[in-house]
Amino acid sequence: MFKRKRLLKILIISAFVVCGFASLPAAAQEVTQGYQSETSLQPGIIVRLKPGDATVVEPLNQDSETNMLGVVVAPNDAPVSLSGDQTKAQTYVATYGQYDVLVSNQNGPIKAGDSITVSSIDGVGMKGDTGHEVVLGKAVQAFDGKSDAQSTSTLTTSGGKRTVTIGRIQVNINVAHNPDYKPVTASAGVPGWLAQAADVVTDKPVGAARIYAGLLVLILCTIIAGSILYAGVRTSMIAIGRNPLAKKSIVRNLLQVILISLIIFTIGIIAVYLLLKI
Repeated sequence: MFKRKRLLKILIISAFVVCGFASLPAAAQEVTQGYQSETSLQPGIIVRLKPGDATVVEPLNQDSETNMLGVVVAPNDAPVSLSGDQTKAQTYVATYGQYDVLVSNQNGPIKAGDSITVSSIDGVGMKGDTGHEVVLGKAVQAFDGKSDAQSTSTLTTSGGKRTVTIGRIQVNINVAHNPDYKPVTASAGVPGWLAQAADVVTDKPVGAARIYAGLLVLILCTIIAGSILYAGVRTSMIAIGRNPLAKKSIVRNLLQVILISLIIFTIGIIAVYLLLKI
């Protein structure tokens, strides 16, 4: 009888311990931390700690996305909030859990399940891609930038000015490294677009010498193939004008010239690929 009571007591205690550990994630997502801010930050803004002062937060920008901290929330959004200096106004930040986040359609419409990262607008998120190292979390709601837009902003890009819309959606916040991140490593002395083109072909960093050598081979092959094709078409047209009866033979020779040009150009493409890849 005594052994049965003891065994029952052990089982009850074990059940409480298991339930306690199971409830830890739920409790963690409902705790926010209070910080100071030099400007008024509305809920939904993505923030970072101010460099040199771990008690102050400020809107996050793309240049410092690796310092992403979390999202500003209202004081009553979580049942447990940890405050810093009680004598100063507090800005509460959530680093885990499901909260509203300001997002834009800068990188296209957002679907539920898409990763969210910071956009060109400080503190505002957008759909993540392979060019961003850190993500805020996963979108719970969709944002198409039309029916659910709250405001607009004009961005200056390489293609000119562009207007994007801003809205608010629920995001499962869990700041982490972007598993799809692919860094673009531009070689010294190589334009960014050329380095990106080489990276697409090889999927790895390529030296400047090989990139320029491949570009030279491609240009030479294009010039040679184009010259042969131009000369063949011009000669065929003149020959047909002088001797219409030999049209079939001339057309056959023209097709041969076109085939040779394509072969030369194809060889050039393969040579460039091998030069960059190997």
